[in-house]
Amino acid sequence: MTTLPVSKTGKSTIEVATGAARKAGEILKARFRAESRVQYKGRANIVTDVDLQSEKSLKSLLQAEYPDHSILSEESQPVTGNSGYKWILDPLDGTNNYSFGIPFFSIVIALTRGKEVLLGIVYDPLRDEMFSAQKGKGAAFNGSPVHVTTKKTVKDSLIGLDLGYVDENGKRSLEFITSLWPKMYAYRIMGSAALGMAYTACGRLDLYFHFLLYPWELACGSLLVTEAGGVVTDLDGKPLKAWENSVIASNKSVHADFLRIVRERSL
Repeated sequence: MTTLPVSKTGKSTIEVATGAARKAGEILKARFRAESRVQYKGRANIVTDVDLQSEKSLKSLLQAEYPDHSILSEESQPVTGNSGYKWILDPLDGTNNYSFGIPFFSIVIALTRGKEVLLGIVYDPLRDEMFSAQKGKGAAFNGSPVHVTTKKTVKDSLIGLDLGYVDENGKRSLEFITSLWPKMYAYRIMGSAALGMAYTACGRLDLYFHFLLYPWELACGSLLVTEAGGVVTDLDGKPLKAWENSVIASNKSVHADFLRIVRERSL
């Protein structure tokens, strides 16, 4: 069993992480559907002043409790510590949903040591839904254990996906999902990859896939799904790379069936 570091004030990592997520969540709720300042990082890739407020809150709390830990966050320069532990953050996953007033977004927190992901949190502040996982201890939804679904085939599965910010990958995703239709139950474009992975872990989705995810979704989402009894690989069926990768996340049977289809179509 992996031992997680105790904080400066004697709290467990899960207490610190969930507390930080809830505090940042209050910021997101308070500003939701209010006017915000938007900057463009790409054609449809934005950051708002609310992202930055949430990030500041997360980093401040984590640095106070773990001053020697590193931090990698989507919207700022990395913080380098000397402990070997690293927090990986997305202060607002689903910024486009948030900026358009769509109530589907989350806060993402993961703790790693080397290549090992030790803890993951995805928090939906509007619904007060906390998805969490600790390595070797399973996955939970608001404190209760959760598991991936028991579906057997893609044909019977509800599939989640996102298009991402690379136009060619988004086009490939749409072409692929169109080629599958109607040989699936249905599909949903989520708008928050972290919630897509969390929904797969708790059985709301049977499978989630994406052509390119980044550390904040990868670290947390892969731990949630595997600790919920699922399988997570890239679209070649290989283990995930640490920094950016394609993703298939599902239970063992549906994952194998989906991977077979991907290989048949030479994606």
